[in-house]
Amino acid sequence: MKTQYRFKFATVLSAGVLVVLGVAILGQKVDAAPPSGGSISGTIKLDGTAPHQKPIDMSKEPSCAAIHKDKPITTEGVVAGANGGLANVVVYVSQGLSGNEASAVSSEAASITQKGCQYIPHVVVLDAGQHMKVINADQTSHNIHPQPVKNPEWNKSQPPGSPPFDVTWANEEIAVPVKCNIHPWMHGFIAVVKGPYGTSDENGSFSLNVPPGNYTLTAWQEVYGAQTQNVTVAAGKPASANFTFKAK
Repeated sequence: MKTQYRFKFATVLSAGVLVVLGVAILGQKVDAAPPSGGSISGTIKLDGTAPHQKPIDMSKEPSCAAIHKDKPITTEGVVAGANGGLANVVVYVSQGLSGNEASAVSSEAASITQKGCQYIPHVVVLDAGQHMKVINADQTSHNIHPQPVKNPEWNKSQPPGSPPFDVTWANEEIAVPVKCNIHPWMHGFIAVVKGPYGTSDENGSFSLNVPPGNYTLTAWQEVYGAQTQNVTVAAGKPASANFTFKAK
């Protein structure tokens, strides 16, 4: 009798384990096959000697001057590395995207931070309609003042310790200059695009993901303007595009 009971118990237990395993398997997230998309990567170079960037005097704002006492900062109109790589260049698809691709908006908010009386990053790029957080990380008030042409102009004060505020840009605009009305040396840009985008780093490198297709890629730099290049992207295969700006 006990043997029969044990057999029944073992059978029920085994069945229960199988049910649990089945539920676990069915409920487990299975990653979909990787999309047959593509990517574009490359390097932005400066041909020639970069223009001298002027040192910035922050003595009128001691809290910010103290942050940079060991490494004084300069203007950021042309930031070139030792290998000629050009930073802060916006790269985006200016032609070739379909309606859905061109209207896609990132769900992740971009941000611009006022730190050490600088705009970080110096050039912000985001989609039209994408949220952007404006952050004051300094111990002083700032007055952020973008000056767009295709979007509404605004001017907002942000005292130290105040929470970030959120803004969006409805229209594509390359690029919106931004300044601080309190600290006249503070300058940056907000580039509003439609579709995939990238920004070159300190080595001049950039990358962006795009569906397969034929595109016109535009690289914009605040001093040297814009260049375009046609690129063909095949499914699952990386494409390359390199730009060179002539130093003035």
